[in-house]
Amino acid sequence: MQEKIRFKLNGKPVELDGGSGRSLLWALRGELNLTGTKFGCGEGLCGACTVLIDGVAERACLLDIGAVANKTVTTIEGLANGDELHPLQQAFIEHDALQCGYCTPGMIMTAAALLAEKPAASKAEIVAGLDNNLCRCGAHKRILEAVRSVAGGAKS
Repeated sequence: MQEKIRFKLNGKPVELDGGSGRSLLWALRGELNLTGTKFGCGEGLCGACTVLIDGVAERACLLDIGAVANKTVTTIEGLANGDELHPLQQAFIEHDALQCGYCTPGMIMTAAALLAEKPAASKAEIVAGLDNNLCRCGAHKRILEAVRSVAGGAKS
């Protein structure tokens, strides 16, 4: 009998078959139909697959599904509160902080973890916090403006 992996996903209990060596990314996209979490590089370098595991930003492409057993996983689909967008999602819209949108879920999830830890993060802290998330379209300036607006518009 195959081991069952139980965890909370976007506020709801989930149970998946474990032991297959598949990544959390492919379980989210293929089995749970949550396609907001993107496949980018597959090596944890670009940040497109970032999700929150117990509130910490993690690369879903690097995590075996078993790594989330008994944990809480939040994807971009679970960040909003019902029909009310998360402040970062709203800020990305207001600041036009996306172009192709491929990096956007990972950027938002990384920023959400950063601001949960440092609600009034400075510009330097935001830049450092998002440094390992890549945007090929060059929307970095608008992304930083969006995150800073949620961080209370910190000046430094």
